[in-house]
Amino acid sequence: MEVTDFLVISMFLTFMILLLLGIPVAYCLFGTAMAFVVVGWAADQYLGTWTGLGFNFVGLTVRRMYSVMSNWILVAIPMFIYMGLMLERSGAAERLMHSAQDIFGAIRGGLTVTTTLIGVLLAASTGIIGASVVLLGMLSLPTMLEQGYSKELATGTIAAAGTLGILIPPSIMLVIMADQLALSVGDLFLGAVFPGVILAILYVIFLLVYPLFRPEAAPLNPNRRPFSGKMALALMRDVAPPALMIVAVLGSIFAGIATVTEASGVGALAATVLALANRKLNLKVMKEVLVPTFHTVAYIMTILVGATCFALVLRGLGGDDVIERALTSLPFGPTGIVFCLLVAVFILGFFLDWIEITLIILPLVAPVVGAMDLAVDGFGVIDKPAVVWFAILVAVALQTSFLTPPVGPALFYLQGICPPEVTLAHLYRGVAPFVIMQMIVLVIIFFWPDLITWLPAAVYR
Repeated sequence: MEVTDFLVISMFLTFMILLLLGIPVAYCLFGTAMAFVVVGWAADQYLGTWTGLGFNFVGLTVRRMYSVMSNWILVAIPMFIYMGLMLERSGAAERLMHSAQDIFGAIRGGLTVTTTLIGVLLAASTGIIGASVVLLGMLSLPTMLEQGYSKELATGTIAAAGTLGILIPPSIMLVIMADQLALSVGDLFLGAVFPGVILAILYVIFLLVYPLFRPEAAPLNPNRRPFSGKMALALMRDVAPPALMIVAVLGSIFAGIATVTEASGVGALAATVLALANRKLNLKVMKEVLVPTFHTVAYIMTILVGATCFALVLRGLGGDDVIERALTSLPFGPTGIVFCLLVAVFILGFFLDWIEITLIILPLVAPVVGAMDLAVDGFGVIDKPAVVWFAILVAVALQTSFLTPPVGPALFYLQGICPPEVTLAHLYRGVAPFVIMQMIVLVIIFFWPDLITWLPAAVYR
């Protein structure tokens, strides 16, 4: 093993050890990067290597940090976060939940179907998983438990529906992926549409079929009312405002009328107007929206800066070559290598947040995937179709990280609002079938890449 190979492995191990010690992720990334600038300089001085690292390299790191902070695409992140939180406070989801429950109340398992459909709507209007899970839990969990739904089915549905926002556009994760991989945000947004829709359809089918075999898990509402045209009109009235906001945001992006940054501003304004129209907008609400927005953006951007420094130093040590040699030396073809990478991402998702994986791992392995001879059709329109396909595969794999222990942030978000009789064991058992369905979707798009690349090619042709 060469000295530089040893340094690359040591850098990864140092980061993991610091992370396990409980040090914040951003400090682990930035601190490890700065430490190995000194280590690389010492190796050049005393071991005869030529990493090019040294104290002058710190200046390059600062310039790279500035380029990250001045990237206009990343302005979409606070806008989308604000849009989602403001939509949550606007009361639109609560009104929609009540009208949808009237429609689906006559169906066994109707409350879980309603929760999933509201989750899809929230996913298409925000990428804030915590806000979606908590909102869905507060709106639907008391009603489902009161009606006699099994704790596993109720909590599993809420957690799974709340995590759809990480995949269905506009997704903050897809914006960051596009920035890190130099891809079109529109390509990733459009590429994620079919996987997200397929996953939501699988959820609904499962929630309709499961009560047929276990009717006691989803009893009918004894106070259900027969369907009427008045119910349908109420549902259309309540679904129209958020649906129009989603069409305005995504439609302007897909039609090429606005950039992602501009469309995010439109969405933020539309959510504010919706809250104003519902008489929910006041100083208290603005504070409840703006403060969490600032906190979330600061968290993401700090990790982004740290990850940029980490990746820059790692490349200075020859990390790209080490990773490329490690992947190409695997006794598999290109498809097998991609499969191994997805398995690694799935396992890392048990311990790391999606932000770390997206900012550290994905930029290092995606160029190797793009250089391989993969049968992914870009239809003559998509730039780097194999990388677009791989990015969406990683996005679906990372969605499982919100539901799998020991981290499983969606489970802990939901547990925080559950009554005492609902335990973490109920949540773990409840999400198991939904994780299986996510794996099924991952297999489908793995073997049929056109489900990802066809739509962006058709729209932009």
